[in-house]
Amino acid sequence: MRLLIVGTLDGQLGAASKIAMDRGAQVTHAPDIEAALTILRTRGADLLMVEVSLDIPTLIPRLMAEHFSLPVVACGIGTDPQIAAAAVRGGAKEYIPLPPDAELIAAVLEAVSEDSQQFIYRDAVMKEVAALAERVAPSEASVLITGESGTGKEVMARFVHEKSHRAKKPFVAVNCAAIPENLLESELFGHEKGAFTGAVARRIGKFEEANGGTLLLDEISEMDVRLQAKLLRAIQERQVDRVGGSKPVNVDIRIIATSNRNLQDAVKEGEFREDLFFRLNVFNLRVPPLRERPADIAALAAFFADKYADVNQVEKRPLSNEALVALKAHAWPGNVRELENAMHRSVLLASGPDIGVGAIMLPDAKGNLSMPSTLSEVSSPSGGEDAALASDEEVQAGLVGKTVAEVERDLIIDTLKHCLGNRTHAANILGISIRTLRNKLNQYNSEGVPVPQPGDTGQRAPV
Repeated sequence: MRLLIVGTLDGQLGAASKIAMDRGAQVTHAPDIEAALTILRTRGADLLMVEVSLDIPTLIPRLMAEHFSLPVVACGIGTDPQIAAAAVRGGAKEYIPLPPDAELIAAVLEAVSEDSQQFIYRDAVMKEVAALAERVAPSEASVLITGESGTGKEVMARFVHEKSHRAKKPFVAVNCAAIPENLLESELFGHEKGAFTGAVARRIGKFEEANGGTLLLDEISEMDVRLQAKLLRAIQERQVDRVGGSKPVNVDIRIIATSNRNLQDAVKEGEFREDLFFRLNVFNLRVPPLRERPADIAALAAFFADKYADVNQVEKRPLSNEALVALKAHAWPGNVRELENAMHRSVLLASGPDIGVGAIMLPDAKGNLSMPSTLSEVSSPSGGEDAALASDEEVQAGLVGKTVAEVERDLIIDTLKHCLGNRTHAANILGISIRTLRNKLNQYNSEGVPVPQPGDTGQRAPV
């Protein structure tokens, strides 16, 4: 964990940094935001801990403009809830009061680490894949991880890194599909000041940031074929040329790539270089879709239920047998990502001693949230009548007297309030597209239902 602490606060951040280092973090200090951006351009980081008085709402857009994707934690003396709320609304992931508490610092570091590294599996099929990953991890061989979207390819990549000899060195991921084509070259290889419009300072690329560790090229199939030639040379020579630079820079990295497409088909269609494919595909790991590893569904569902109970500060509830039947009967086209969203919803909706089938709302073919009115709509693997009976008590707990449309509306509005009106975050939690969410909110507005606006939990006018 590379932690960058920004600010002074009369030595309180120094105490926080010592606690973090005792917990195994590599800590760097910056006195202000400008110095922090300089460090990010030249060294990179995994987490920012920023003094709350340093204008976090201005920092977040600057990070996004330079494509720095890392969580920001605000910290400040005292526990004023208004200050904490302002920091979170400004884009901070958490607020930590100072003087620092050792357990709280440790929990934040662990949470950030778990967000990207937790590897949960129980199914025999997935155990075989994990065993293969452990065997290849200690080598220097490039690994190509394939599988459908949402199966956990990046989690597998981090697992390989953690089992390798480079585990204590940086793990740097770059999403080749999320960065505009004209910026991807400088993102990978870095640039010199003035190399192009907007290059306000020298910045190292992901190759240099990952030096000594592992570089993940996520969704490599989406990279433009012209940039693939430069990537191939960088991998072969272990050298990169910064955009606008005059001499190559040596790097020592291990390459892992992921793709949800068949790269061999892409090679045949002329969309992917064959020589680059063979360079990346020294060892292939296929992450199976969730429908092919049913034993993982219960384990992952329980994990996400506990995780989002903690996030939302609600009571932890176990999954009922009927809910497990419903989960295992679903096809999960969105794989683990869809399951995570479903469990987040169920945690918010559940009432009673457990998470019942009434709280499991899954999108239908059109992306609308639907809820089985009885368990007879859910096929039981065992075919037993007991598993196919509705839990009347569960349904009655807060749901009796409401239509499915009303339950859906309440869930959407409550989720939007939880996300402080942020449509994108709410859509992700609900497991629906942002377009579907906007259509629903426009419908509610036309019906006179108050809808929270971005940045607050109040109710105002149109979406």
